[in-house]
Amino acid sequence: MQKILVARPIFPDVIERLKQYFDVDWNQGDVLPADELTRRIADKDGALTAGDPIGAAVLAAAPRLRVVSNMAVGYNNFDMAAFNASNVLGTNTPDVLNESTADFGWALMMAAARRIAESEHWLRAGQWQKWTYDGFLGSDLHGSTLGVIGMGRIGQALARRAKGFNMQVIYHNRSRVAPEIEADLNAQYVSKQDLLRRADHVVLVLPYTKENHHTIGAAELAMMKPTATLTNIARGGIVDDAALVEALRSKTIAAAGLDVFEGEPDLNPDLLSVPNIVLTPHIASATEATRRAMANLAADNLIAALGEGPRAGQPPNPINPEVIGKARS
Repeated sequence: MQKILVARPIFPDVIERLKQYFDVDWNQGDVLPADELTRRIADKDGALTAGDPIGAAVLAAAPRLRVVSNMAVGYNNFDMAAFNASNVLGTNTPDVLNESTADFGWALMMAAARRIAESEHWLRAGQWQKWTYDGFLGSDLHGSTLGVIGMGRIGQALARRAKGFNMQVIYHNRSRVAPEIEADLNAQYVSKQDLLRRADHVVLVLPYTKENHHTIGAAELAMMKPTATLTNIARGGIVDDAALVEALRSKTIAAAGLDVFEGEPDLNPDLLSVPNIVLTPHIASATEATRRAMANLAADNLIAALGEGPRAGQPPNPINPEVIGKARS
């Protein structure tokens, strides 16, 4: 029986599915340190991860490893050059989290715009003594301009929700989407600079790559309106968190919402010292239905990639399909 490592705690019923096909080594505790991950993956044919870094050293230590299934859409935790050089398949879990993540992005954007977290902290601290006309004035979403950077599936789901708020939608993407999609979303393609200058609410939904590192830094924040908000539901590193702290302190922009951070779960401690920001611990896809769908899709990818189940040899979501069928090198 082939051996697999499940590197993170996941739903026990998904583990039972995997046990029908594999000898399963399941980590039910904390995130595995790098040396422990390397040790436990060494004799495995496959692995299921959730953001665990998998690079050349890990792959070299696991000569039998043929596939690593990531329970996430993003896979910047994978060194894909090393995967390709070793003929190891990587897979991910797109689509099943689009709508839940878009819902959460909208919630985070609204919370930042309407100062919900800031006012709740103030109330809990016992400071609410009376109603005032200027208490916690925020900014409207209805009738405003939404700027989406990264118009993939989640970006499009966000833009669809803007219709109900009568918002103008502008977007920037690596490439322009099809005209019929623009028409359906009533969205206008603009340069990044134009988007930052015009948008009342900027939402980031682009993948993390070396090229996208610090897509939003001090210069970009300075382009934004002083009344604007910034929401990041993409990946840490796309925003220069230190520059964002300074922009919030100086009121260069009005507010921000972050679900992802540079170096998470560690984060810049200065983020905790600014009141005009909403912080959540990478939970944009965290509904039970969505996380179950992600776990089962990750399992489907692993089962099929290792030649088992009804889709044997045809995993649903290969990242580097060109290595399928090639011998491990």
